[in-house]
Amino acid sequence: MIEYSDKLLTISGDVTQLHQVIMNLCVNARDAMPDGGTLSITASNFFIDENYARMHTEAQVGSYVVIAVSDTGIGIPPEILYRIFEPFFTTKEFGKGTGLGLSTSLAIVKSHGEFINVYSEVGKGTKFSIYLPAIKTRTEIQNAQEQKLELLSGHGELVLVAEDEDSVRDVTVSTLEKNGYIALAAEDGADAVALYAQNKDKVKVVLMDMMMPIMDGQASIRAIRKINYEVKIIAVSGLAEKEKLKNVADYTNSFLPKPYTAEKLLKTIHEVLSAK
Repeated sequence: MIEYSDKLLTISGDVTQLHQVIMNLCVNARDAMPDGGTLSITASNFFIDENYARMHTEAQVGSYVVIAVSDTGIGIPPEILYRIFEPFFTTKEFGKGTGLGLSTSLAIVKSHGEFINVYSEVGKGTKFSIYLPAIKTRTEIQNAQEQKLELLSGHGELVLVAEDEDSVRDVTVSTLEKNGYIALAAEDGADAVALYAQNKDKVKVVLMDMMMPIMDGQASIRAIRKINYEVKIIAVSGLAEKEKLKNVADYTNSFLPKPYTAEKLLKTIHEVLSAK
């Protein structure tokens, strides 16, 4: 018997491997019913909430597609149920099974970020449930991203952005302003030092690119520290200029590698501002 929802969520996986898992479970179900019975395969959507996740350590909160293979066979005694996924463990007669089927199935399932639940009663049957993580829709991903950014948003703090690349500077300023910050833009190191001197009582954090004309990040950071040693500074670089970063390590509060996402930018600033 096969039953499935006509609105199943989408999953991602290796078709051949998942087919192998289901076939193995079906063969085991058949063998568990030597006198006949009912073999059922069902597929349905399932949402795992925090309570369910607490009770099942392999589970994570989210949407799943659950494929269940059940039989009305002899069942598995509770004293050996916990051993069924061990390699070479089998209850079948010698020569009728290697004991590798379920252990292989479990390995495949885990490689897909999935897990298996087993329920069995002696004399009534067994049910194997495979939990396959559903692919999030574009809308779900976007909503989750927006929620993350909202948690990292500012509350009107002034951020000085020192960046000589126009496109990077514009995107950074736009991202900050869309997420609760006020941005002050500088196109080179000298400009950054001048702007900071004019706004030293308002600027809460400085985002300083290490590679800039006229005055580079290293010199700019030292100059700003002379104006206010307590100001919080984040060094930014597309190149891992280890020597320069090492030289300013004691003068900066964090490092932000390029290219960076909006989430990474906001998270770094949030962490620096929250640190005491």
